[in-house]
Amino acid sequence: MNGFWLSDEQQAIRDAVVRLCERFDADYWRRTDETGEFPEAFVAAMVEAGWLGVAMPTELGGSGLGLTEAAIVMQAVAESGAGFSGASAMHLNIFGPMPVVKFGSDEQKKRHIPRLISGQDKMCFAVTEPDAGLDTTRLTTKAIRTNDGYVISGRKMWTTNAQRADKMLIIARTTPKDEVKRPTEGLSLFYTDFDRSRIEATPIPKMGRKAVESNAVFIDDLHVPAEDLVGEEGRGFYYLLEGLNPERVLIGAEAVGLGRAALKRAAGYAKERIVFGRPIGQNQGVAHPLAKSWAELEAANLMAFKAAALHDAGRDCGAEANAAKYLGGEAGFRACEAAVLAHGGMGYAKEFHVERYFREAMIARIAPVSREMILNYIAERVLGLPKSY
Repeated sequence: MNGFWLSDEQQAIRDAVVRLCERFDADYWRRTDETGEFPEAFVAAMVEAGWLGVAMPTELGGSGLGLTEAAIVMQAVAESGAGFSGASAMHLNIFGPMPVVKFGSDEQKKRHIPRLISGQDKMCFAVTEPDAGLDTTRLTTKAIRTNDGYVISGRKMWTTNAQRADKMLIIARTTPKDEVKRPTEGLSLFYTDFDRSRIEATPIPKMGRKAVESNAVFIDDLHVPAEDLVGEEGRGFYYLLEGLNPERVLIGAEAVGLGRAALKRAAGYAKERIVFGRPIGQNQGVAHPLAKSWAELEAANLMAFKAAALHDAGRDCGAEANAAKYLGGEAGFRACEAAVLAHGGMGYAKEFHVERYFREAMIARIAPVSREMILNYIAERVLGLPKSY
């Protein structure tokens, strides 16, 4: 992508994903949202097409493409009408294993990554804790050294896919906070078995995206072999940082896709719905919010793909990745809101689907980092303002 349009190869990727997604219509996604049933058939189709490995190295069975191509894939999924119900079902597998790819041993990479790409293994990511929130340095989950490895105990929150996972990427404190020079030190990353005899995962009832569950996770004396440590002990926080920018870019691109799905439905409805003898889309009170949403979505999209291009070129993309997540989340939400309002009372009805988009649009405004922390980052790192927290 040259910054403004897709290359022929990238367009072919998008077209292929769009064609696959056409097999899963709006009613399919509505059913998953109402029943909470995981979209197994959709994920199986994406696995079969090889899309889970789009950004993984070719020597491990992936396509070896960049964050740009991963964002194209994930945006196409959300834009198809799958929204975050579809995107979140595979989001973790796209860039979640990257700390293992970048910092794991050759043996870890060869043993684990192909199994994730093929769908044989399903992973969850255990980072957030009830009392730590965005302050990762305050994590209290402990990993205590033993003769043959570690024993992990603690609690995690908002762990996606823990009901289905057989593998877990988890960060835990291996050195007490008061024994390290910086609070970011002494945290270690492990990729290990999700042993349900030692781990209890309880789904959290939530506002949207019921098909892809989030969990409160309780870990009690989980025995982890030494070979499941990723990289060096005490460097886990820095390994996590490597994956933060790509995740923010993907969330931003997905939010734009969701907004586009909502906008398409709203424009279609506004052309067909006749009130006072004319289509409601002829009224500027309906048309202008939709037109404004289009402009906002396209602007957010440019930032997302600029950030992806910087990342793929090995350049710093922290400000752009954060801005992409912020702008995508806001533009996606406003587009979904405009779509509901354009439908009037029917926007509140499940059969028109935009109410689901509206509920899911909140995800990108909240996760994986708050809007306020993004603005803090830009204020400090870009504008040079003093730290506020």
